[in-house]
Amino acid sequence: MSDEKPFSSDGNQEARTSGGIKTLGGRQFWGDVHFSRGWRIQHNVLNDSYRLLDEKDHRHSSGTIEECKLALQKICRDTNLPPMSGKAVVLIHGIGRSSKCFSGMARQLKKDGYTVVCFDYPSTRKPILESAEYLHQLLLSLEGIETIDVVGHSMGGLVLRGYLMNHMDSRLHRAVMLGVPNKGAEMADFLKNNPLFKVILGPAGQQLATDTEGLIGKLPRPNFEFGVLAGGRSAAKGYNPLLPGDNDATVTVSSTRLPGASDFILLPVIHSFLMTDNTAIDATRHFLEHGRFGAKRAAEPISENDITVIN
Repeated sequence: MSDEKPFSSDGNQEARTSGGIKTLGGRQFWGDVHFSRGWRIQHNVLNDSYRLLDEKDHRHSSGTIEECKLALQKICRDTNLPPMSGKAVVLIHGIGRSSKCFSGMARQLKKDGYTVVCFDYPSTRKPILESAEYLHQLLLSLEGIETIDVVGHSMGGLVLRGYLMNHMDSRLHRAVMLGVPNKGAEMADFLKNNPLFKVILGPAGQQLATDTEGLIGKLPRPNFEFGVLAGGRSAAKGYNPLLPGDNDATVTVSSTRLPGASDFILLPVIHSFLMTDNTAIDATRHFLEHGRFGAKRAAEPISENDITVIN
């Protein structure tokens, strides 16, 4: 038998295991379109193919979406996997990241009784609204789930708002926005004309600018309960002196503040660690359960007058 490792359809080398083929990389070229009982079907943005992955990212089938769904049905039947039920939480990463950045939070939310859906999407390959269509397909697949909560980090929160521009699911219950540039990101203003920035972050990176006539200015707010968690120093200047006012080194506090939020909390955490910081994780869990970020603090809703332009 040859020891040569096979290659995935996106050109990334994969290693065979007894339970399928372990995928190695290539996450920016795949988007989740189906989730069931820990299994995911993903779509490849380069060659329009699909693959079926288990919870450990082992590939068990590839081809058309129909072929992957048939393979998943057989696996569920053969292994007697019970149908999904109860509450789910969908975790949406930011631009250039993957669902792996939520691994610590996912473990805690599983302890809280959630079906945890770690959503991957091609954040650097597609515009925000096209990424939102992957989210739409994923939510449609959550059969048996009664309520759906969402946690979005950075651009992940904008993907949720992009989904709400064209779709709605009556099961959506609560959402937490972690460092989401709800009014645009000044860092994108500085870098949007940089050729390397354009190549690395793709079309969505251009959409992150603070243009009131751009996409972000048109995105709707959630019409269900949501909270905003921001990072900053609680000072006139934040972690990045190049940004105006308090900030988490990437997004300003003022940009995160979306009117209609039922609670707001500011923590001394930089942008990249908002989804891994233990205090932020605890606050997120508390909001999803109770609609506020902590039992010993008064809620700080964001009023309609917080910004001059409201969508």
